[in-house]
Parts: sequence; structure tokens; C-alpha cells
Amino acid sequence: MDDSTTSTSIPPNALAIDPDLYVSTPRQQRRVLLSSLVGALIEWYDFYLFGIASAMVFNVLFFPQFDPLVGTLLAFITLAVGFFARPLGGAIWGHYGDKVGRKQMLVLSILAMGVCTTAMGLLPTYAQIGVAAPVLLLVLRLVQGIAAGGEWGGAVLMAMEHSPKRRGFSSSFPQMGLTGGILVANGVFALVAGMMPEDQLLAWGWRIPFLLSAVLVMIGLWIRLGVSESPVFLAEQRKQAQAPSQRKAPLVEVFRHPRTLIVTILLVIGPFAVSAVYLTFAASYGLQVGFSRSDLLTASIVAAAVGVIGQPIFATWSDYIGRKKVVGLGLILQAVTGVIFFAQMNAGSVAGLYWSISLIAIAHAICYAPLAAWLGELFPTHLRYTGSSMGYQIAGTLGGGLTPAVCTWLLITAGGAPHSELVVIFAAAASLLSLVGVLMAKETYKAKL
Repeated sequence: MDDSTTSTSIPPNALAIDPDLYVSTPRQQRRVLLSSLVGALIEWYDFYLFGIASAMVFNVLFFPQFDPLVGTLLAFITLAVGFFARPLGGAIWGHYGDKVGRKQMLVLSILAMGVCTTAMGLLPTYAQIGVAAPVLLLVLRLVQGIAAGGEWGGAVLMAMEHSPKRRGFSSSFPQMGLTGGILVANGVFALVAGMMPEDQLLAWGWRIPFLLSAVLVMIGLWIRLGVSESPVFLAEQRKQAQAPSQRKAPLVEVFRHPRTLIVTILLVIGPFAVSAVYLTFAASYGLQVGFSRSDLLTASIVAAAVGVIGQPIFATWSDYIGRKKVVGLGLILQAVTGVIFFAQMNAGSVAGLYWSISLIAIAHAICYAPLAAWLGELFPTHLRYTGSSMGYQIAGTLGGGLTPAVCTWLLITAGGAPHSELVVIFAAAASLLSLVGVLMAKETYKAKL
């Protein structure tokens, strides 16, 4: 096919199988999957590292003038700011990702995330500069959230658009990046915390995991710069060049037909809320009921490892039997396993903590793994980055960003630990809310991109 008729060119390593569909070579597909995995891992390492620090050290270092539980609440509110910024990042990155391409925006997002996280590791604390410390922390978290808002959508679309025949499986690589990032963040923090006494951890040790982000970003950039643009996006650009249409901005089009956006928000809000409960709030709650930092970090590592293993399995399962069945089953299991998890925490058993968090991690993997492909399939190519990113990030704000603060408030209302009943009800209700989204969404696993 002659590329001289348009400025949009198909890369030489793409194989044209018909005029409107281009499929990457197996070698390029593998590179894209690796790029999506590593990029998402770095994003969530940076993002969840803040959550771990909020639960364990930021309440002391940046909000020391408050009661410990109130200080934790303020730290979680700062955590939520990053989630509130993510929809804005999704709108900005999605607009340009749908207009100029997926790759360029992904390079920018990983670079911005790394700079913000590294800067957090260099911040002076409240004891050093007073109220300016939490203000600077808040600003960095805001910018970090904007950058993170564009990462997930682009990584997922690059994966699924380069290998459209196994969309569930290929899209699970960015999903594995989420649990992988959590695994690495908890592992690094646990290693640092285990190597030094608490006074040294609070004095300077907590900075090490944040400064390591700079190394991870360099690795991610090297991999990502070697990936070619999405063939599906390039084919869409070619189509538009040959038959231009008067389309509005992607964000405007998405909001003009809000039902699909609402469905995507509902689908993701439950998994986000439950992961925030057992991976962020539970760290703070566990300290209050007598678990050590080491036990809680190890439990989070176990849960993240289960998620990494489960993501490709359950995503591939959805390629065969459909997204609805797999996601629906996972949401029901999430609601049940949350009850078991908090019962074991209140019992004070370390072994019970490990196996119950593994159960809830399996349930979460079942419902979360197919969502990347499902959200992308719900939108046409020219709206896919914007629509899937906005739905995912709004759900992340409501489900992931607010949940630790809401659960802390519910715990204060109930009288403190071990009165976790309201938290358990909240987590179960979030899962059931996503089940409504499953019932509303159309099945798409056999649809063409």
C-alpha cells in the first residue's frame, strides 16, 4: 500500500491483512506488552508508595500536630488529592492520545510521574519547614495524579491494539503492572523498614523508596521509546485522512453520550474501593489492632503476588467465556471475602491475616483483570483513550481516592478499632454497585476493534 497519499504511515514491522486493519509482528507485540507492564508497574509503584507512606510515616512527619488517628485521616486526604487529579490527567492525555497518538503521551506520563515521586523523596518535613511541608507534599501529589491519569489508558490501548485477537490476555499486562507496582512498593518499603530502627526510618530511611523511582523511570523510558505507535490508531488516522469528518473534541463526544461513561465508572469503582481497603486502609487499621509494620507489609506483598499471578489467568478466561461472567463472579466473591478478611484481622492471627488477604486478592484479580479490555472495547477507536481513561480515573477517584479517608471516618464514628463493621459494609456495597455496571454493560469480548 502506498503511504505517499497521507502523512500517517504504517510502520514497516506491521503486517497489513486488509485495508483497514494492521497487526504488529510477534516481536513488536512482545515489546509492547513488556512496555505496558513496566510502565504500569512504575506508575503504580509511585502511586501506591505514597499510600504506604501515608499509612505508616506521613501522619507523623507531615501532620505531627494532630491526634494520630486524625493525622492518618489528613494523610489519607492528601492521598485522595492525587486520585482527584487523575480524571483531569485522563482528559488531557486522552484528548491528545486520541488526536496525535498513544506513544508520545505514554512517554510524557512516565517521565512526569518519576520526577514527582523523586521530588517527594527530597521534601523537608514539618519539623524542618513547618506548614510548607504538607503544602509541598500536596502540590507534588496533585501533579503526580495528573500524570498518572494518562498512563493506564494509553498502556492498555497499546497492548490491546497491537494484539487484537487476545485482548483480555494482552490487556492484563498493564493490570499486572498495578499489582506488580504494589508488590515492588511494599517489598522495597518492607526491606527498608526491616533494615533500620524506627527512628532512622522516620529520620531518613523513608526517602529511599521514593528516590529509587528515578532508576525505574530510566528503565521504563528506554523500553517505551523503542515501541512503535498502535497500528489500530494509525489505521484510524489513515481513514480520517482519506475521508475527513467534522468530529468534535473526544472529551465532548464522550460526554454527549454519557451512558457508556457511566457504565465504565460503575464497573471499576468496586474493585478500586476494595483494593484501597485491603492494601491502604488495612495497613493503618492493622497497626491499631496490634500487627507490626513488618507483618502488614508482608501481607500486602502476598496479596500483590497473588494478583500478579491471577491477572493473566482470569483475563484470558474472559477471552473464552466473556467479560460479564468473570467480572460478575469476582465482584460477588469480593463482597464475601471482605467479611472474612476483617474477621481475621480482629482475631489478631498473623497466619489468618495472610490467608484471608490472599482470598480477597484472588477475588479482586477475578473482577479486575478483564476490565482493561472491557473498557477499551466499549468505545470506538477515536474515543477509546479518552473514554476508557475518564471512566477508569473517575472511578479511581471515587473508589480508590476517597475510600481510605471514608473508612477512617467510619472507624472513628464506630468508636475505633476493632469496630470494623461499617468498613465491611462499605466494601461490600462498593462491590455490589459495580455489579450493577456489569448488568448494564454489553458483552464485547467477540466484537472487533
